[in-house]
Amino acid sequence: MAKISFIFLFMILISTIEFCLAQSPIRIDIDVNKGKIPVSPFIYGKNNVLPSTYLSSGINEEITRAKEAGVRLVRQGGGNNSTKYNWRLKLSSHPDWYNNVYANDWDAAAKNMLQQLPGVQGMWSFQLIGKAAANTNNNFNDWGYNQSQWWSGTSQNLAGGGKPNTSGGSKAATEGNPDLYLMSWTADSTVGILDKWFGAKGLNYDKSKFMYWAMDNEPEIWSGTHDDVMKTQCSAEEYMQLYFKVAKAARAKYPNIKLLGPTPANEWQWYRWGTDGILSDGKKYCWLEFFIKRIAEEQKATGIRLLDVIDIHYYPGSSDAAKCVQFHRVFFDRDYDYPEANGVHTVNGGWDASINKEYILGRCSDWLTQYLGTNHGVGLAVTESGLASTNANVQAVFYASTLGEFMKNNVEIYTPWSWNVGMWETLHLFSRYNQKYYVQASSQNEQVVSAYPTVNSTADSLTVVLVNRSLTDKQTVNLNLSGFKINPGTYGMYSISGLGSTETFVTHINNGLKKSQVQATADAMTIELAPLSVNSIVLKSLVMGTSSEIKKKKFSAKVYPNPASDLVNIDFTLPEKSRMNIEFFNSNGQLIKTLANSFFDAGNNNIAFNSAQYPDGIYWIRLCSESNIETVKLIKAKNN
Repeated sequence: MAKISFIFLFMILISTIEFCLAQSPIRIDIDVNKGKIPVSPFIYGKNNVLPSTYLSSGINEEITRAKEAGVRLVRQGGGNNSTKYNWRLKLSSHPDWYNNVYANDWDAAAKNMLQQLPGVQGMWSFQLIGKAAANTNNNFNDWGYNQSQWWSGTSQNLAGGGKPNTSGGSKAATEGNPDLYLMSWTADSTVGILDKWFGAKGLNYDKSKFMYWAMDNEPEIWSGTHDDVMKTQCSAEEYMQLYFKVAKAARAKYPNIKLLGPTPANEWQWYRWGTDGILSDGKKYCWLEFFIKRIAEEQKATGIRLLDVIDIHYYPGSSDAAKCVQFHRVFFDRDYDYPEANGVHTVNGGWDASINKEYILGRCSDWLTQYLGTNHGVGLAVTESGLASTNANVQAVFYASTLGEFMKNNVEIYTPWSWNVGMWETLHLFSRYNQKYYVQASSQNEQVVSAYPTVNSTADSLTVVLVNRSLTDKQTVNLNLSGFKINPGTYGMYSISGLGSTETFVTHINNGLKKSQVQATADAMTIELAPLSVNSIVLKSLVMGTSSEIKKKKFSAKVYPNPASDLVNIDFTLPEKSRMNIEFFNSNGQLIKTLANSFFDAGNNNIAFNSAQYPDGIYWIRLCSESNIETVKLIKAKNN
């Protein structure tokens, strides 16, 4: 009995020690003076925000959420639907729906962006495959077949007179004839949209809002996604020649254009063109290395810049929460053994099952330096991604972790494709509260808790995002700061945690953020984080008082006439160039309209808007710069 009791007590003691160790605070060190990296606003991006029919008002749920959450870039090409887009006829061929041709108006979508999302950058794409949609006359009658319901045969090639294989699958009983619904589409044709949008006789769109253009989409799997056109996959070199022609034609029309490529589909395609490596100069290369090598060779031979951003897609398969919350490590972590490693086994040309560490964007950075030199100026992007988990909190933690790693490593663009509950909340938290520059942070346990700190240009405001990846346990964090003295006191912490299965984000002031209070001393604070949570704290420097008072004198805003009947002018003065978000609220604090969301120069600025459509009453105009907020009262009176 005594022996059993001793063993029992010993087990309790061991369990208690393990519990205490597990609950030990995690130390996080932040040095504001080290690793200062500009944060690209275009990591706050999204696919497919804009409708392809013109909106005369901003009443559109997706646009409203994008505006309220702080989307800074929209990728609007449509993925695989962009490959056979005809901008002249405003038609696309849908590869996942019988290749049927449907109306798709990029002109209207672009106009919607310019008018409804001021200050946002747009990304469309060029077509490289050589064919584009020509008419809707030869579509497969999907309504007559099964009332347009999805089934496993929707990818059969039935447009152009095909006959369905009723047993399903991707192979039709009789293939349709693509010549009946497609037309030839040359390099000159695809870049002709630049003349239409920006040319003297075109639509006169502001080309500075359309800098980024994707060089088509997932070309290494065209024989699967676009097998009506490409029955047998072209070689990697054949694709490069298509790429070069379009890139050179685009650069000639728009010298400051930013070209993205090659947008491979997923982990296997990061390395493989088809099922094999690519033989060049007597050596086998993986796909992304070969692509960068050929870009470098052609640029050297022609003197024409052919690539501005290296772009990939990422779709991990696992829905296991413990794995999903670590998948952000696949991009840069050179010590991470990726559980879905496959293509990376072939990174050196052969097959080596011992190679499990992906760090794919790190590898691309290495190849860019190797082939293009240290000052290559090519950015990094992920323009499609999707997580299989249906847990909103897992989605939020993965998305926040990925955004944090992209800030840390100077990624230029991130536009997830799949968009699930938890992501609007995360995007809003980052875009609304983060600052201009990422600074160095280190955690005692990066796998569980990471810190992603950012500071403003004067380093007197510090935002710290803390991500707790533990599925079940709260974590206590000891935050220690160097180079930044906190103004001691109580600070608000905004948190995303405990989300359900339905969307909680509506607007900037109507969302699922939870606010709590944390205490800070001059250089440290202790914070408790909920399981599977994303948390943000904005801290003010001890010297903020003096700096703020000086800035306050230089930052001013006024509205006139006031009272107003129709046209309202807003004058404001900025101490430095800054992004300004100017919003119009009613007396109940409800956002009515975003008047501006773009950069303004230092000094005096003015914008105007027509308030005639709004009833008499009291309104508020809020002006938010990157370091100040000013709210001005407006009285609306028709008889003024």
